[in-house]
Amino acid sequence: MTPRLKAEFWVKAHIRRCRAQGVEATLVRRGDDSAGAVLIKLNRLDGRCAVLTQTRGPDGEPTWLQATGPKPVSEADANGYIERQLNIDSDLWVVEIEDREGRHCLDEPVRT
Repeated sequence: MTPRLKAEFWVKAHIRRCRAQGVEATLVRRGDDSAGAVLIKLNRLDGRCAVLTQTRGPDGEPTWLQATGPKPVSEADANGYIERQLNIDSDLWVVEIEDREGRHCLDEPVRT
């Protein structure tokens, strides 16, 4: 079994990666250091947002899911989704990425 990367390490590395590519990323909420799941709020700075959540594809490979649906949502709707998830799982990490082009700097595919 492949060891799982700690959430804290992944989040810090991803924020650095985004910034190195000219994409602003900020830690909004710190979760459990070891095993907390990560939500990414992708803010296009024009009122359109999406929330991405970690999941596994049919083949078991890591992927991301547009949890707020295939179409962009308002920032208020994105924040509401995040709050509902935090009520279910208090260990969540939340990273906000602000990029007009919608770049998220993830290696894994994003599904809708």
